[in-house]
Amino acid sequence: MTAAAKRLAEQVLSLPCEDRIYVVDRLLESLNAPSREEINRLWAEESERRIDELDSGKVAPVPGDQVFTEIRKRLGT
Repeated sequence: MTAAAKRLAEQVLSLPCEDRIYVVDRLLESLNAPSREEINRLWAEESERRIDELDSGKVAPVPGDQVFTEIRKRLGT
C-alpha cells in the first residue's frame, strides 16, 4: 500500500460515520458493485422467496435453539 493510500485511509477513518458511509458507497460504485438500492431489492426478493417456500410447505422452519445446538456440535464447543 502506498503512503498516500495510508494517509487517505487515516483521513477517511477520522470522518463522522455518515461521511464514511458516503465514501464507502462511492468506492463500491466505482468497483461496479451493486448499489444499496439494488442490494435492498435483491434481499427483498430473497425474503419473499423464502416466505413463499415456508408458506407452501416446501421447506420447514427450524427452531433457533436447534440451529445453535447444531452449530456448537460442528464447532466442537
